[in-house]
Amino acid sequence: MLSRLDLSGGVNAASLATSLPRAAIDIDVALETVRPLVQEVKERGEEALYEQAERFDRVRPTSIRVPQDAIDEALESLDSALREAISLAIDHVRAGHEAQMPEEKSVEIISGGTVTQRWIPMRRVGLYVPGGLAVYPSSVVMNAVCAQVAGVQSIALTSPAQERFGGLPHPTILAACALLGIDEVYAAGGAGAIGMFAYGAGECEPVDVITGPGNIYVAAAKRLVLGTVGIDSEAGTTEIAILADDSANPRYVAADLLSQAEHDPAAASVLVTDSVELADAVDRELEDLVSKTKHEERVRTALSGPQSGTVLVANLDDGLQVINAYGAEHLEIHARDDEQVARRVSNAGAIFLGSYTPVPAGDYLAGSNHVLPTGGTARYNSGLNVHVFLKSVQQVKYSREALEEITDSLQTFANAEDLPAHGGALEVRREM
Repeated sequence: MLSRLDLSGGVNAASLATSLPRAAIDIDVALETVRPLVQEVKERGEEALYEQAERFDRVRPTSIRVPQDAIDEALESLDSALREAISLAIDHVRAGHEAQMPEEKSVEIISGGTVTQRWIPMRRVGLYVPGGLAVYPSSVVMNAVCAQVAGVQSIALTSPAQERFGGLPHPTILAACALLGIDEVYAAGGAGAIGMFAYGAGECEPVDVITGPGNIYVAAAKRLVLGTVGIDSEAGTTEIAILADDSANPRYVAADLLSQAEHDPAAASVLVTDSVELADAVDRELEDLVSKTKHEERVRTALSGPQSGTVLVANLDDGLQVINAYGAEHLEIHARDDEQVARRVSNAGAIFLGSYTPVPAGDYLAGSNHVLPTGGTARYNSGLNVHVFLKSVQQVKYSREALEEITDSLQTFANAEDLPAHGGALEVRREM
């Protein structure tokens, strides 16, 4: 089921970027697809959103802004067990993200001269929650809790209109919003929703930062509006990589590869191992598990696609080269000394250690965030965290005596850069 790439003869670092399993995605084509959709919303506002909902979601919402009574009703009708699970996720994710909050710190550079590092929350943010093949209340939790912990006061959330729910987002999405106290919710999806957040439309005012996962078109739209607004990362279709040695349990490995493949036919599942015996056993387990899974067709398409496969290496050192070149959204390590191995990973959205930390734990209840960089962008991007919603500001204060102490050296710098007015701003203070 999984194709194989045999690198057991040695890893050529220079060729890894092009040889590893990857989806054949052309971001430039996606950009050109979404550009007119975003522009329509920028120019025509809410009417463009209605038209795009009819075109892509096959339904025209009664209102792009979701009425409060619909949010309240969704919470009232939420299954009690699911309500408890979402509430537990909120508690766990809040605890995990409170640990990320930086502290304000001041340092005295010289006597009477201080620099204070402050962290200021974004004024307003837009959270994107996908629809499509599944419903993701967990994405509501991941986005919203993170923003709330950071101290953001104005939070808007959008999710695609659903035909089966009369043009509203899925009621479980709305119920999760109610549990989090989010009342500004919109029935808009895809590139148009990103345009709504960036430029404003109808009741939705422009935001400062857009976060949340989505498909390639959502990711492309976020890239398109970057600069007008900030974004978290280009979090596209999900992917998992597993680095495993011969100590790994093949059924666990197979189950975890399958768990991400059921998201989408374009999802990526990659196994990197130095054990041919493990690779063979994983293939056998996959055949058994896939034949029993609910979304068999979707899973088979994902696992047999060019974005998925098994990479055979000579040893874990070579495996780490492959893993760091791949830069997985989710990385599981099933190996002896997994914590030491993890310390050698430089590129991954999130790392899951050992046999009892599968990615689905992080998807829901582990306390980490599941909005993570995909497509190799973990080389330079982080997963969603409170820093995305914070601005770092340095606050500087010097007394007269402290400024006097550095004036001569400062004037020397100003003269060296031929900026005499800089020095003049100091000299005038000596004269008064």
